[in-house]
Parts: sequence; structure tokens; C-alpha cells
Amino acid sequence: MKKKDKNIYICQSCGYNSPKWMGKCPECENWDSFVEEMMQPKNDSGPLRGVAHVQARPVPIDSITLEDEIRTSTGINEFDRVLGGGLVSGSLVLIGGDPGIGKSTLMLQALYGLSLQNLKVLYVSGEESIRQIKLRSKRLGTIGPNILVVSEIDLDSIISMVNSEKPDVLVIDSIQTMFNSDLSSAPGSVTQVRESAMRLMIMAKKTGIPTFIVGHVTKEGAIAGPRLLEHMVDTVLYFEGDRSHVFRILRAVKNRFGSTNEIGVFEMKEKGLDEVPNPSAVFLSERPSNAPGSVVTTSMEGTRPILIEIQALASATSFGNPRRTILGLDQNKVALLVAVMEKKLGLHLMGHDIFMNVAGGVKVLEPAVDMGIVAAIASSFLDRPLPKGCIVMGEIGLTGEVRAISHIETRVSETWKMGFTRCIVPKSNVKRMTEVEGIEIIGVNTVIQAVETLF
Repeated sequence: MKKKDKNIYICQSCGYNSPKWMGKCPECENWDSFVEEMMQPKNDSGPLRGVAHVQARPVPIDSITLEDEIRTSTGINEFDRVLGGGLVSGSLVLIGGDPGIGKSTLMLQALYGLSLQNLKVLYVSGEESIRQIKLRSKRLGTIGPNILVVSEIDLDSIISMVNSEKPDVLVIDSIQTMFNSDLSSAPGSVTQVRESAMRLMIMAKKTGIPTFIVGHVTKEGAIAGPRLLEHMVDTVLYFEGDRSHVFRILRAVKNRFGSTNEIGVFEMKEKGLDEVPNPSAVFLSERPSNAPGSVVTTSMEGTRPILIEIQALASATSFGNPRRTILGLDQNKVALLVAVMEKKLGLHLMGHDIFMNVAGGVKVLEPAVDMGIVAAIASSFLDRPLPKGCIVMGEIGLTGEVRAISHIETRVSETWKMGFTRCIVPKSNVKRMTEVEGIEIIGVNTVIQAVETLF
């Protein structure tokens, strides 16, 4: 080893550097996450190697001329919605999700939609051979002459290939398999992922080629590699859903060119992912009628209201400590609302196990579903179903008050479209909204009034 070479230990979860090995990372508090890596002197060209570099000069911001940004459609409306209307030139998009959730399938279908617009697209796979990609494309029906595929992990070769082929869109699948020959660490390490993403970002900005980066996720659900990876890219998308469910949700958690609240809903079929233009109808299609513990409420995902079914089961516990099993909802929020029901409604829930689920595998964190949670638990505890055609929505505070929610008219309009005739909403919202013909709107101030109205 040369004298100027130096070994350091890097946390593979957060990228924290240490001159010596430690059992627990002081930054992210993960155990046994430090790996020894050799630090080599930086190349003069650094991450700019392979990309033409021109010295930039600062200019006054008011002298910069702007043109209307033309976005490129991927041919998948749900995907375009999450991106903010389509692809922006030179953008770097990171897509993460569990193994087998459909990330590579979505990328191939998006590239096929772009190739139909006479755009040349390049799909770089570090995990599959070109024959395997062809087999999958044949099954999905995404074969076209404008789709170029290559199996490569060397980043220098990939950048050289981009400079020679000049594709209109680039996909890297996945960033954890990319290898930078300047670094001695193995592919997938924090250093390799960070440097590879940096070089791809610089290339995308210099050439104007929209670039998709597919990333693996850890067992905690975060994208593997340093947190810096999410800061470098323009858009971060998470592909959510259980592999046992047919529905997949594409959610934006960061987007410099659009809203971060939009979601795209897909259905996994034999020939790939199909768009779901009306998620409310799909999520409510198998809802049981006149069943205690089943409540419908609304959740705003960006500009789109979605009707979801919340299910609850309250049963007497046979153990000393009652169980709380929650799927699709915030467990702390449910515990808080159960305490409010104990205090304000006098329901003895401490002696009952409570199980809750959002039908369809959806995850909902919006405060407007508080009323739905309370109504579902009360319905199961009292063994009384909600009145037919009734829907509830509203935020509940610690003192039992029902607070106003946003986009109330949009939510009620979607409720009317789905055939509901009665809507329980916060009273403060009723004062500011116009009447909707065909649906009865009832305003409540407290959780006591809401439960008395429903049961």
C-alpha cells in the first residue's frame, strides 16, 4: 500500500466516516454497519471525466431568459401525473421499491411509450443479460427498434456509450450495481453509489438527457446507500404495495418540477402494469354491505381525492396487555384516537384487542381520516354498521373536537360521484362550502356528536 493511500471505515447505512471501526454508528445508530474502504487520491478530472466541461461564469438572475418547458410524455398517464406532467429535459429521477414490486417492469413500459414517439432510449441493466431483458420485454409486449439495451456495470463505459449513441432517455437499473474504477470499494458500497450518482447527475445536466435511476431499498424501506443520494436527484419516487396484492402505488416524496403529493395507481397483471384511472371504484369494489367495522372515508393524494375503506375489529382480549395491530395507518395516531374515545365516549377499549386495516394495501397518513378510524372502531365495538350510503371525514383533536379539513368540496364531489348520499363532516367546513345536490351534509363539532349521529 502506498503512503498516500488511507483506509477509513464508512457506515453503509448513512455514509458516516470514521478513522477506526465502531460497532454502532453514532449518526444513524445502526449496529455492525461499518465497512473498511481504501481512500485513494482523487483523479484530476474527478466526476467530470467523460463529460465535456466548460468553465461556468455567474450571471445576474434577472438576465436569464426562460422558455416554456416542454415535458415529454411517457405514454403512461399515471406515471406522468406523479412526475408532474411528464419528463423534464436533464432531470434525474430516482425510483425505489421492494424487490419484485415492478420497478424494472415500469421502466420498460415507460421506455416503450417513449420509443413510440420516435425517441431513442437506452436501458442499461447491471443485473440482467440482454437475453433476459428480451424475454421480459417479449412477455410485456415492449419490443421496438428504438429501445437500445445493454448489460454493463462499468460507469466509464456507460458514459462513453451515452456520448456515442446520444439517447433521448437513459435508464440505469440499478445504481447499486454500478462500478467506478477509480474506487477500490465493491459495487453497492456507499462510496460507489455516491460517486456513480454524482457522475450521472453531472452528465444529465450537461447533456440534457432525462435519466432514471433504479434503487434498491433496505429492510426499513429507505433507499439503500447514503441519504445524500436523495438530495442529489431531482425527483424521488417510491413504488409501494404488497406483492400479495395486485395494486401498486407510485408515490413522489420529492419533486423539483411538480407536486410531492401525487400518486399513481397501477394494477399488476400478467402482461405488466395497467393504469387504474378510478382508484376509488377499485378500492371499494369488494366492500361488504351492512358490515360492522367497515367505514368509507376520503384521502387527498395531491389533486386527486380517493375513497378508501377502513376496517376495524375490536374483540375482548385474552391476555394481560391488549394487542394493537395496524396496517396502512399510523400506529401512534390510532393509539391517540383510542385514548380520546376512552376519555370522551366512555368506551372501555383497554380490555379489547384492536385490529385495523386499509383495504387494498393503501397507506394513509392524512389527518382527515381520523373520523373514519374512530367510526370504524366504534362500529366494531358496538357491533353496529354505519347507515347505508354514509361516509365520514374530519380531523379529531385531543379534546375530542372535530377540526376542519382541506379540499372539502372536492372530497364531497367525489363522494357524490361514487353514489354516497350522506356525509358527516366538520361543522366549520359546512359554513364555508356550497350545497351539493343529491347528498346530505351533516356538520359535527365533537366526536360525541359524530358517534351519536352515526349510531
